[in-house]
Amino acid sequence: MPIDFAPERWDQVRQTYERWWAGTLDRPVITATVRGRDPGRARPEVPLLTQASCMDLSFSPDEIIDRIDYELSQDIYLGDAYPLVNLASFGPGIIAAFCGAKMDNSTGRVWFSPAQAVPIKELHLEYDGNNVWLNRIKDLYRAGMRRWKGQVLMSMTDLGGTLDILASFIPTETLLMDIYDHPEDVARLVREIRALWLRYYRELNDVLQPVNPGYSDWSGIYCREPSYMLQSDFAYMIGPQSFRQFVMPDLAELGAVLPRIFYHLDGVGQLKHLDDLLGLDCLRGIQWVPGDGMPDQGHWPDVYRRIHAAGKLTQLWGDWDILAGIVAQTGSGSWIQFKSSAEGPDQLSAVRRQLALYGMT
Repeated sequence: MPIDFAPERWDQVRQTYERWWAGTLDRPVITATVRGRDPGRARPEVPLLTQASCMDLSFSPDEIIDRIDYELSQDIYLGDAYPLVNLASFGPGIIAAFCGAKMDNSTGRVWFSPAQAVPIKELHLEYDGNNVWLNRIKDLYRAGMRRWKGQVLMSMTDLGGTLDILASFIPTETLLMDIYDHPEDVARLVREIRALWLRYYRELNDVLQPVNPGYSDWSGIYCREPSYMLQSDFAYMIGPQSFRQFVMPDLAELGAVLPRIFYHLDGVGQLKHLDDLLGLDCLRGIQWVPGDGMPDQGHWPDVYRRIHAAGKLTQLWGDWDILAGIVAQTGSGSWIQFKSSAEGPDQLSAVRRQLALYGMT
């Protein structure tokens, strides 16, 4: 059975998100999916593309896309949801592998490490158009464009944050010392990686467009223009001065090229950078992730009040109570994108009741 998403629904998604980005939508954007639709065919004998399976090249891109199509055809798309392929399956910071880092998924998760230890003064990262992982992702994109012809959005792969990519070539402890001992080389490599980041972003988008029905990334936030969820998980371990020196200019440079950018604020150790981020004009939103062992997103009203007061957007996911709580805490839901998923057709009525609270069907 084909994916249940008509072309006219894409028009609705585009219009809704344009209003949300512009700040004129009077409700949250809510993407709600319910798994339980009959796919109408047997499951293909091909592994689902995940971090655990991404290094298996024994299956063709068309076979991988066919298995993804089988999964998507089981979803019922409610609210502002749309069929999305989250191509974060090659791990966070895949640019490291594009540039020659070793890739290991033996634990079920993808990790990157240097092929050879090189002192920071001798390290240079260069473009490699023949890289196996770059071309594998391109081939998957091409197969998806052939198969879906714009019915399904394929997200940008997880390119990674600039300092996070650098930390795949220089051990974290060493890089922390290099920030103080060799700041000029850290700044040089940040510039090199940023140039490569933009080159890969454009090159991959050239494969996706103009067939892909928009732009997104691992966050699933839709945009009609080039956008991205930027990040610097490494920033958890550095202070505000180093953040301003090495991360803020990088975000500003990327934001000057990409019309709509978000920042992935991951962990309480990054809250010390929030005011700097909120002052960055090109940054359109903050995705706050409290981190392992912390209370969920619904327990940080001060963080969300600060984000909302600065005129930035945000993204939430999980239980509907989290959305309701933050709307109550901040007085508005118009700046929120909320993701919800449920298993089983018996959940349809409950999800529809929640959507009705925000004037949706």
